[in-house]
Formats: sequence, structure tokens, C-alpha cells
Amino acid sequence: MLSPPPNVTGSLHIGHALTFSIQDALSRWYRMSGYNVSWIPGTDHAGIGMQSVIEKKLFNERNITRHDLGRENFVKEVWNWRELHGDKIIKQLRRLGSSLDWNNLFFTMDAPRSKAVTNAFIKLYNDGMIYRDTRLVNWCCALGTVISDIEVDYKSISEQTFLKLPGREEEVEFGVLHRFAYPLADSMSNVKELVVATTRIETILGDTAVAIHPDDLRYKSLHGKYVMHPLLNKRIPIVCDPELVDMEFGTGVVKVTPAHDTNDYACARRNKLPIINIFNKNGTLNDNCGITDLINKDRFDVRKIIIDVLQFLGFYRGKDTKHEMRIAICSRSGDVIEPLLQPQWYLKCKDMAQRALRDVESEKIVIKPNYHTEEWNRWLWNIQDWCISRQLWWGHPIPVYHLSYEGQPTSDGLWFAAASTNEADQLVKEYFKQNNISLQTNYALKQDDDVLDTWFSSALLPLSALHWNGSNEIPINYPTDMVESGFDILFFWISRMTMLCTYFSGKPPFKNILLHAMVRDSKGRKMSKSLGNVIDPIHVIEGVTLKEMQQGLYNSNLPKNEINESVELLEKEFPEGIKACGTDSLRFSLIFYTQQTRQINLDITNVVSSGNFCNKIWNLFKFAHERFDSLNHTISIYKTISDSSLCGFTEHLSLVDKYILSKLANTVICSQNGFQKLELHEVTDILRNFIIGDLCGVYLEFIKPVLYGNQGNIDVKAQKAALKVLEICLDTSLRLLHPFMPFITEELWQSLVNQSENKSLPESIMLAEYPKIKDFNTWKDNKVEDAMQTVLGVIRASRSLRQRNNIPLGHPLPFTIWTNDQELISNQGPIKKYFNDIQKFIQASEIKIIDSQDENLLSNFTVSFISSNLKVYVPISSIYEIQSSLQKKNNTDKDEQFKNLNKKLDKVNIELDSLKNKTENPEYEIKAPKIAKEKDRKKYESLIEQRNVLQKNIDLIK
Repeated sequence: MLSPPPNVTGSLHIGHALTFSIQDALSRWYRMSGYNVSWIPGTDHAGIGMQSVIEKKLFNERNITRHDLGRENFVKEVWNWRELHGDKIIKQLRRLGSSLDWNNLFFTMDAPRSKAVTNAFIKLYNDGMIYRDTRLVNWCCALGTVISDIEVDYKSISEQTFLKLPGREEEVEFGVLHRFAYPLADSMSNVKELVVATTRIETILGDTAVAIHPDDLRYKSLHGKYVMHPLLNKRIPIVCDPELVDMEFGTGVVKVTPAHDTNDYACARRNKLPIINIFNKNGTLNDNCGITDLINKDRFDVRKIIIDVLQFLGFYRGKDTKHEMRIAICSRSGDVIEPLLQPQWYLKCKDMAQRALRDVESEKIVIKPNYHTEEWNRWLWNIQDWCISRQLWWGHPIPVYHLSYEGQPTSDGLWFAAASTNEADQLVKEYFKQNNISLQTNYALKQDDDVLDTWFSSALLPLSALHWNGSNEIPINYPTDMVESGFDILFFWISRMTMLCTYFSGKPPFKNILLHAMVRDSKGRKMSKSLGNVIDPIHVIEGVTLKEMQQGLYNSNLPKNEINESVELLEKEFPEGIKACGTDSLRFSLIFYTQQTRQINLDITNVVSSGNFCNKIWNLFKFAHERFDSLNHTISIYKTISDSSLCGFTEHLSLVDKYILSKLANTVICSQNGFQKLELHEVTDILRNFIIGDLCGVYLEFIKPVLYGNQGNIDVKAQKAALKVLEICLDTSLRLLHPFMPFITEELWQSLVNQSENKSLPESIMLAEYPKIKDFNTWKDNKVEDAMQTVLGVIRASRSLRQRNNIPLGHPLPFTIWTNDQELISNQGPIKKYFNDIQKFIQASEIKIIDSQDENLLSNFTVSFISSNLKVYVPISSIYEIQSSLQKKNNTDKDEQFKNLNKKLDKVNIELDSLKNKTENPEYEIKAPKIAKEKDRKKYESLIEQRNVLQKNIDLIK
């Protein structure tokens, strides 16, 4: 399995913690299940991100730019930074307990990966899969590079809105539609002007036409005519274009700016219009703008100037400040995307995408959760060729060389893909021979200045991380078994790995794709430093003060004007800082959260709750070791509980012993099934319920009298059986928990191993065997569990009656158990069979058992509901008698009791209404699974019964 390589620039964020917690749990489970596991770690060179970090560092520390240093020296600065700080995130991964294959640690720009990338590019180029073309691209002026479509975010606004953009002091206005007029060039026409509307009035200087619909009767006389450019005093044509123009929208006239709008570019191609680029790559106007005073001015500053000039000349026709629009934003920098016409390198994707679609359809690749398959299909059916070049200095240099020579007919198109200048020279000589060009001809070779998109090298990792060098020899351990990641990079990374690695190897790079939700804050907001809600997992593990968190913001690369606002938001979000929770509790809670499949709203209080769970486990072992030592119990850990581990004890197992072994067997079954289904949250849920509810909440409470009793009145064999069962539960629970909580389980397992007489155990729990279903099946006993649940039901019902009426356990009460199930009260039924245990636990002065025929005799009794066929009653007179002896304030007690019962009744009624609305929804009958419907039916019946019981108790008090 391959881990998504974190950017070498950063430190762990909570998304990383979730990813590595899930992957580590899977790795440990497979390892404990006998598999040879290689979970390969690495870091990504993060082209744009790394270059941005170093540029900010240079400016902040030395007040210089990369251009002051030059490319070679700048790249050296990046490598120096990587050598000093690049392993920070690796140390953090170790702190998370990630059991990675550190011997195969990679960096996406190390020598082996660079060789693979270079050779892969050359092969793709020679196969005709990579080509060069000049197209409109998504240009980020702040970064000075093209970015792909999927790196563009869209912000929707519905009215005049001012946005803060990088590198600008003043905010920029959006959501405004400006109208201005183009005067007709032919004064003989009845129409004197054409009014157009635009949100980007600064692009008027790049307009090469205005377009109308050929069927628009208003403008029939203008076909083939011209307008005058209101600022440049030149004629531009009126073109008819039914694809571009909606004659029902606005005036039915559209300005055409081919070099700065995708739709206008297509219109220009159809109508053979000139394409004039008026912007430099930094977002300023160039010489083509036609107005000298505007050259080198920023595009958004020019906007105001253009409006003022149009107003002065009388061509401005007002504005609409309620215009709905989507703004294209660079996800990397936050700058507004500028469509620019640029030559770039492209990778053909259609055929590779079709193969990836077929592999998922035929289940050669399985995506979980499966609803992400729809997104996979949508992306790949509509895929465009991938722009793989970036205008950066940091990254994999594109291994192509441009040839220019004496007498060359054209300067374009002569490119040679080669791993070095020497190899390119050889290719040029072969080209000259083939084209009868003299080998004495002077020529020059220049490598392309661009680098490859970071995702290109990442897409090769299933091969290159296994030491593939780009040759035809595929690694023997390819393909990998699975990939696990957040669903946000399903297309960025996973689909591209699928396409490229399948292209080179003929096989998909993995069988399973497991996707998890994105982590948000407790309010469902995206985590961002500017919101002050970013959570560093190391802070959760080790704890951090508010002051330390705020200092981190001051030391960050955030713009200074955002820092103060972020510091205030941080104070609201974490006023007390973050309490130290430990690695295990963070991992456990994050994996438990994966039941939220769309987004994970992380609340630190839930991590604290998992920390309390860890404390519960620790105290459980503290109790157990104290009893083991006190009673001279010898620990003998075995692989399974079906062998000699229980030899000699089976005849002395009590109901609660058998019950906990059955629940343990069920926990093993559910844990194994959860891992096999890749539903890890189910495993965390069943383990927490077993340890807290069954082991601590039930079993320990029942066996304490056995373990603490006097030697004279204790069945020694029953005591030894209980100790052995407890030992088995502890050992098995640790092994079940280990994939999620590696630290506490290792510590506690060693405490068992050190006292064990079995010396052939593994040196670490991570090498111990994960409990197998077949070894525990013999202890699964539904009848035992049903019997124990009946006993527990009676005990809980009696405690509920005491709690409701403020009767302490030290005051015995007469109880009556009513049932209409004769099996429960037969001689072998749980109530009679464990009558003495029940009486002892509920502190009953007496217990009567009656059947359904005598229920009408209980009219002056208060009742606690267990199920529709089992209830526990206490005479009201007995309750009042004890209450009177405790306090001389019966009326106050009754008022309080009346109030509490009404609260409970209100709650039950709310649940009933909610359940009724849910089940009466038309979609419920269609979409709800049968299991869910049956569960809801039983819940409804139970709520009705509870309502009736509560109403009866309220009526009795009245």
C-alpha cells in the first residue's frame, strides 16, 4: 500500500492524521493476520507550494526575490531548505505511530523517482501521447504559472462584492455588470450604437468584434457591418454567432475578447477573428492594449480608468450591482484566474480514461464507498487532455529540447524528448540524416524552461515507489493491493495513477480504492488558518496553550493583515487551548468519525472522550493486575481460547462468564467483518461497547464479589475460572484494539507478557495474531446472551425505579417481576435460575413472580418497563414508607417525581413524532433497508410501551 505523500513544505494537519490513522490500522490488521505488509512512505516536492514558501522566506529574511538569485541558485536554496526541514513531517508521522516501511522511504524528486519521471515522459512523447499546443489556459498571475481546471475553485456571488486579492492593498469589486456603447461605423444605419454588458470592462482593449444572433430581427440590417471601438478609434466587425449569443439576454449583443475568454476564443476560431492578448503574465497590461498610459498597469487598476474614460467620452451606459456571477479563483494562491493564450504541453487522456472506466465497471478496481463511482465516471467521461507543464523553477524539468538551425523553415515544432543534452544531440543528428540536412549545419538546442505538474510524478508512484525506472520491466510486487485517501484527490491523484500506471504496465495499480470524508471543524466549516480553526494533530496529542497557538500564526506565512483577525478567531474557537489527549485517543476518535461519509465535523471534546476510554482501559488493567497478584493467578497467554487456555475451567463457568465469552466472540466476529468490509468505524464502535459496556459495566461488577470474597464462602474453582476468563478478555481486547491504539495496547500487553509463563510469545503485540473468528465461534451462545440480558434487564429496571423515586440501594424494596413469557420463569429460565443473583444485585427484601393473568393486581404499583413481555413493579406504599423515613417532605418528593416523569414523557413523545415523520416519508419506503425498517418498527413499539408506562406512573402520582 502506498501512502499519499504529504507536501515536504508542511507539517501534519488533521487530514493527514485521519489518512495515516486509517492506513496504519489496516496495515497493522493485515500484519497481525499473517500478511507481509509493505506500507510505503514518502514526501512530495510540492512544486507550487515549495516555490512559494522559499520565495516568501527569501523576501522576509533577505528582501530579495528568486529573480535576484537566478534559477540555479534559487533551486539550490530549495534543496538546502529541504535538507534542513524536509524530514519534519516524517518525524510527525512516527509520532502518530505509523508503522511504515521506512526502508523504502521516497521523495518525489530523488534520483530514482526523477529517472522514472524522465523516462516515462520520453516514452509518452515518443508514443504520441504528449504534444504541444497553444490554447487558452487558467493563468495565475500571483504564481506566474498555468494551473489545471481541477485546481480552480469557483466563488458564487449575487451582488456587488469586494474581495481581498493577494498582492493588493485595495479590495476588488465583483458582481457588477457594466454597460457601454459601441457606435456604428456606418452613420447611414438606423441603429446608431450597440450596447454591450460585461463584468470585465478592462478587457475592452482586447475586443476584436461584437457578436449578434443571425435571427435577431433588431439587427438584421447590421449583418456584415462594423462598429467603432470607443477607446481605440478602430473599426471592428459585427459577426453573427448563434452559439455565443442568446438574443433574449440583455441587448442581444456580446463583446468578443478572444484572448481572454474561453467562449470568445471559440467564437474567434469560428469567425476567423484576430486574437489579441493584452495582458502580461503578471496581470498588467502589455503593449497590445493600444493605450500607452495603461501599459504595465494592473488589470484591476485599469478597470476604474476605463470606466472614467468611457464616462468622459459619453459611451458609458451605467451598471447593475445585483449581478450573479461565478469567479474563478486559484486554489493555490487565492488570486483571480486570468484566461491567457499560452503554448503548453498536453497529455492525451481519453483512451486511458476509457480503460479506467472499464476497469471499475468490470470490478477490476473497486471503489468504496461505492457512491463515489458516480463521480469517477463523471470525471473520466468528460476528461480533457491534461496540461502537464508549469511555469515554475522548482520541479521536474521537462525533458524536451527545442532545435533551431541555419536555414530552418520555421522556428516552431522541432522538439526532441531526451534525458540529457547529449542524447538530444544524437536525436538531432538522426533527424538531419533522415531529412538530408548537412551534419555541418550550425544548430542550437535549448531545454524547455518549464517543469512538470507535480501530479505527473505522483501519478507514477505505484510504479516508481517500487523502484521502477521507466523501463519495460515492471516490479514484481506491482500492482499494490489498495490505495486509501480523502475523496478530494480522487481525480487529482487516484484517477491519474490509474491511467498512467495502467498505460505503462497493462494492469491497474491497485484493486481497492478506499475513500474517506474531509475533516471540518465542529461547525462544519473548512479548516483554514484565516478562520483560526486549523488543528495541528501534534497539539491534540501533546496539548497546547492558546498563546502557543497564536504564536504559531505570527510565525506563519499568513499575510500580516489576516494574522490579527485569525488570532481573535482562534481565541473564540479554543479559549483554553487544547488539552493533551495522546496519540491513541486521537487515532481512535478520527477513525470512529469515518461513519460520517460526506464530511467529518471534528469536535475536540470527542477526542477527549476517547482519552477517557483510554483511562478506562488503563484502570481495567490496574484492577486486573491487583487481583491477579492478590490471588496468585498465573498468566498464560495462548493464541486462542479454544485450546488448553480454558482447560479445567469450563465446568465451573458461571452465566456471566459464559456471557462475556459470548460477547467477546461476537466482538471478534464484528471486528474481523468490519476490517474485511473496510468499515473501520464499525470496529471502533463494537470495541468501545464491549470494553465499557460488557467487560467493565457488566462482567467486572458481577465477578467482584467472587474476586473479593472471603476464602470460606467463595467457590475457589469459580474464582479461578473468572480470573482465567478475565485474562482472556484482556489479552483478546488488546489485540483487537491494537490497530487503532498502538501505544497503550503495546504497554499493557507487555504487562501481561512479562508475567506470562508462556515464553514463546512475539516480542511486540504488533506481531501477535489478530483474533480469528474460527477460534472464538465455539463461545458464541445466543441463549446465554438472552438469559443474561433478561437478568440485566431486571437489574436495570429495579435501579431505574430506585433512581426515579430517590431510594438508595441500602434500603431493600419488595419487587414484583411480571412476565407473559413462561420460558423466562420456568425452572431452567434465567429469572428462577439466577434468582439469588438478581435478589442480591437489586437489594430486594423479597421478589414475587407473577404471570400475565395477575397483572391487574398491580394497580397501586409503580412500574419500570423492560420489554412488552417483562416488567418490574414496586408497591407505591413501600416507596412512600421509605421516603418518609428518609425525609419529612413527601409533597416535595412527589412534585419532583411528577416533574421528572413528565419530562421523560415529553421526550418519548418527541421521539415518537420524529420516528413517525421519518417512516411516513414516501422516500423511506423506497430507500430504507429492510434491517433499518425492522429496527424502526421495534423502536416504535418500544416507545409506545414506554409512553404507556410513564403515563400510568404519572396517573398514580396524581
